[in-house]
Amino acid sequence: MPLDAPTSQPSPKDRREFYRITVTLPICLQSESDTTEETLIQRSVNISGGGIGITLNQVFAVNAILSCTLLLPGEVLFKSYLEVLRVDPVHYPLNTYRLHGRFIRMANPDRELLIRHIIQFQREHLNKHYSA
Repeated sequence: MPLDAPTSQPSPKDRREFYRITVTLPICLQSESDTTEETLIQRSVNISGGGIGITLNQVFAVNAILSCTLLLPGEVLFKSYLEVLRVDPVHYPLNTYRLHGRFIRMANPDRELLIRHIIQFQREHLNKHYSA
């Protein structure tokens, strides 16, 4: 199968293989073929080692392949590709959409790097809200 061929939808079990957390990160999502310079915008992102959920003011087609760039703590620039699984309209504000996507073509060391950061986000959240 070609690398950019859309794959089948994950089962509910597969979708929750990784721990998820919502954090605010600088992010840029653009079409895989878009070669313009990336502009990172601070957004709330629901992220896991498997994919992201994010609210945007632009719509992407289901099955589209996007270039995803995140700026992780420590100025770590993380790049991956994202397959758009679903795009849901948000009723307020107008022209807002909730994009659900999964990471594709991600090397294991990159996924492990992302998961380490997600665990750190969780640790910081727990310390902030639940420590004595």
